[in-house]
Amino acid sequence: MAFEPSAAVFDEIAPHPDGVDPADELIHERAYVVRAYRRGPDTLLLRGAVRDQKPPGLYVATDPEPLTVHHMIVDMTITVPTLEIVDAKAVLETHPHASCPRIEDHYRNLIGLSIARGYTHKVRELFGGPRGCTHTTALLQAMAPVAIQSVWSFRVRQAREEGVDAFSGDESRRRALMMNLNTCHIWAEDGEQVRAVMNNEPMEVPVWIVKRFEKLGLDPTSWRNSD
Repeated sequence: MAFEPSAAVFDEIAPHPDGVDPADELIHERAYVVRAYRRGPDTLLLRGAVRDQKPPGLYVATDPEPLTVHHMIVDMTITVPTLEIVDAKAVLETHPHASCPRIEDHYRNLIGLSIARGYTHKVRELFGGPRGCTHTTALLQAMAPVAIQSVWSFRVRQAREEGVDAFSGDESRRRALMMNLNTCHIWAEDGEQVRAVMNNEPMEVPVWIVKRFEKLGLDPTSWRNSD
């Protein structure tokens, strides 16, 4: 008898759409996970993974567990603040063909690249299409924005150790502006956010900070000084 998976098998970061029965209709899940670690005062370590799974019972009717068909892991060591990749390693943990892992060493060519602007184009040039593994290269594209966003958290941890405010001062504003300029509609060079930074106006308190502080009964305006 075929195994019928429950709706709770997969991570609810992407809840099932209304009106969909995952036990009958779910046929594939791809998940990306990218974690960033601060390693000392000038090093950022990224570990990224991409995983494709088939739901229980799809390929083997009696199988009670999800079936992993792709699982690739990439580690990158990045210097801060230059954002240069100084070490990189790709491992194809689960793959469909015996020869798939032959491409792993090719991803060492990430070393020397900047993970800031120009990275996406260079990744396509070096690893796109037949020059790499489709799934690993897609993971590389997902990792770059994480590195950029992690610089904020990197500075928060650094500032806390030094006993200073990571978000005050003109230098912090300039770094924020240069890192984010034209990356999205909020940071458009002719937009309100950039004008506020250029005019040395107080930076907006993030919405997620406001919500979490209110939930904890704290004053959101005090977030920069919180421990």
